[in-house]
Amino acid sequence: MDVRSIEGVAPTLEHAETTRVWWLIQPREMREETIGGHLELVSEFEIEGGGAVDPHQHSTYEFYYVISGRGIMTIGSEMREIRQGDLVKIPPDTVHSLAPVSANASIRCLAFAVGVSGAPLIDYT
Repeated sequence: MDVRSIEGVAPTLEHAETTRVWWLIQPREMREETIGGHLELVSEFEIEGGGAVDPHQHSTYEFYYVISGRGIMTIGSEMREIRQGDLVKIPPDTVHSLAPVSANASIRCLAFAVGVSGAPLIDYT
């Protein structure tokens, strides 16, 4: 499972040394994997304690960036706790799900998806 955290990445100074940047994915790192693709979506979501994003899959790369809270991320047969500052990379066509670690606390994330060349349209309803 590819989970990267700002805790494991030293910031670099960018924009005339006015901005600290934590490169969780380096520029052009995924170029070959996504060439001919497109930005499919960007969203913010929250799963309340006791809830879950049920197991599902789609033909995009998807990324979850944890804004707050903690959760159990499952990708394929791997499970891992994720928390604020973590970026999760989910490969295309891989079953994945997410649930908060507690019935009393939520997890809030940003989701980004990158469609790959030739992938079919996805019905998100």
